[in-house]
Amino acid sequence: MASSPNMAYACMHNGANMVRQKIVIIEDEADIRDLLAYNLQKEGFATLEAGDGRSGLEMARAHAPVLVLLDLMLPGMDGLTVCRELARDPATASIPIIMLTAKGEEMDRVVGLELGADDYVVKPFSVRELILRIRNILKRQAQADSGAGLSRHGVTVNQGAHKVSVDGADVALTATEFRLLGNLMRHAGQVLTREQLLNSVWGYQFEGYARTVDTHVRRLRSKLGGAADMIETVRGVGYRFKE
Repeated sequence: MASSPNMAYACMHNGANMVRQKIVIIEDEADIRDLLAYNLQKEGFATLEAGDGRSGLEMARAHAPVLVLLDLMLPGMDGLTVCRELARDPATASIPIIMLTAKGEEMDRVVGLELGADDYVVKPFSVRELILRIRNILKRQAQADSGAGLSRHGVTVNQGAHKVSVDGADVALTATEFRLLGNLMRHAGQVLTREQLLNSVWGYQFEGYARTVDTHVRRLRSKLGGAADMIETVRGVGYRFKE
């Protein structure tokens, strides 16, 4: 199990020193924290752990992890507030977030996805499935970051640096918004359905949550400012970035 209730680092692998990707676990139940830390370390990750929202937020800001596992029901600052704070800070906006939720928190899951979370798992969850989802998100993040740069109508996406600018001014996007914009721009002139966007941006179907695409598009437009009308709505079908 994890060596500390607040922070645990896995620093060795097969006897060799290596830098491991860090994942922040924000969960108030110690047993779940320990379970997640133990299994993530077995998979080659380093873990940092917090038992409340405020500590977890500060930990994510201080250590720039590759991903955050975020429980919604937390003492003090709740998970939705943590999600919102991470998304609004340019230094942490691009960090993917997976929410840990209870069965009865469907509305909170919708809100969390709309705030910028990448995915969610419902307790009790399969650790194996969670690991697969983490690797899926990190793979898509790496693909988005390694692609060629994009520039259309004053909107520039520097994928290697994970930066977006509009007419030279930097725009802070969440990891999901960044992938959504890149996907639309790579297919400029083509209409992409909500289902296609869910599959390509999130990695699989969110059953019943196609409407979260609409919310992400609204948030993306609000951040693009004068370039917002570059993303066109095709009624009854989906969205298109102007060619």
